[in-house]
Amino acid sequence: MTSSRPPLNRALAEFGTTIFAEMSALALRTGAINLGQGFPDTDGPEEVREAAVRALRDGRGNQYPPGPGVPELRQAVAEHQSRFHGLRFDPDTEVLVTAGATEAIAAAMLGLLEPGDEVIAFEPFYDSYAACIAMAGARRVPLTLRAPSFRPDLDALRAAVTPRTRLLLLNSPHNPTGMVLTREELTAIAELAVERDLLVVTDEVYEHLTYGVEHVPLASFPGMRDRTVTISSSGKTFSFTGWKVGWVTAAPALVSAVRAAKQYLTYVSAGPFQYAVAEALRLPDAYYRDFREDLRRKRDLLSAGLEQAGFRVFRPEGTYFVTTDIRPLDEKDGLAFCRALPERCGVVAVPNVIFYDDAEEGRSLVRFAFCKREDVLRESVERLRRL
Repeated sequence: MTSSRPPLNRALAEFGTTIFAEMSALALRTGAINLGQGFPDTDGPEEVREAAVRALRDGRGNQYPPGPGVPELRQAVAEHQSRFHGLRFDPDTEVLVTAGATEAIAAAMLGLLEPGDEVIAFEPFYDSYAACIAMAGARRVPLTLRAPSFRPDLDALRAAVTPRTRLLLLNSPHNPTGMVLTREELTAIAELAVERDLLVVTDEVYEHLTYGVEHVPLASFPGMRDRTVTISSSGKTFSFTGWKVGWVTAAPALVSAVRAAKQYLTYVSAGPFQYAVAEALRLPDAYYRDFREDLRRKRDLLSAGLEQAGFRVFRPEGTYFVTTDIRPLDEKDGLAFCRALPERCGVVAVPNVIFYDDAEEGRSLVRFAFCKREDVLRESVERLRRL
């Protein structure tokens, strides 16, 4: 008997296959250089990889780890927040380990929202934000960041808050634009959240990847310690994206709400890798400085090459992505451009339009990743010049 019910939840049916899966498959099919999906083409520090090997051999994490995460990693996360940001969290009650930042976002939306709640998020937003808000039965309210600076309109943010607004979902350093919120902007956001009694979830996975500007966690501002859920992960900082080790830091009541949802998603994951990430977080300051400087050079290399190839380039303040406008190339449709690009010159990029509710605002914007080897970036630039 065939069911007459639709195969997918209507709230999720619109999302389909992610653009990253489509573009990565296109890269494999055509043999193109993949500057679309944000993963490095080299592994992270050897000592961190060896820490994972030791954990496997010692039998640490090969069976289910504790639900909140192994104590060693929760302690390391708490130490990291204190060391870099001056924030103190109790590793037993205020730190939760997740299957990457993506699960942390999903669990936060499911654990903190009720059907009908409104969530304000910066547009363009990472594609999982929209899906996670939909799964929670909430309504997303985009606040558009506009080229060339992609700075938030704080008056528009205040005007977007309604009696149904429950939560602000922020991402800084911001993917895909590379914008990093300033102290002045964060102060205004914090004051608004306190005034309107809003929760805030902050995605800070690129916290160590800023270039000439500082990253300041929103949780460090007055009134925000007990209303902010801060999310980060190991993948972007240590170049082991396949390990999927992320974390949440927040006040106990908020962590409990997120954990209540998280336990029905993966429950636990990445046991041996949790021990390795605990060691990674304790790497000396020189590691973080050198990693950031390496990516700054790659940002400049790719940005200059894209400019020479005819793109309008919006050089990012953070992350490892650069957004471009294709209109100087007499192109208008970023999605069509990206689908044709591998055949035209052997490079894969991602169309920013998929990060927008306002399709016209993002139609001509295209994102490239620069977390690749320099020789790969140089070859990509040579290929792009064929345009």
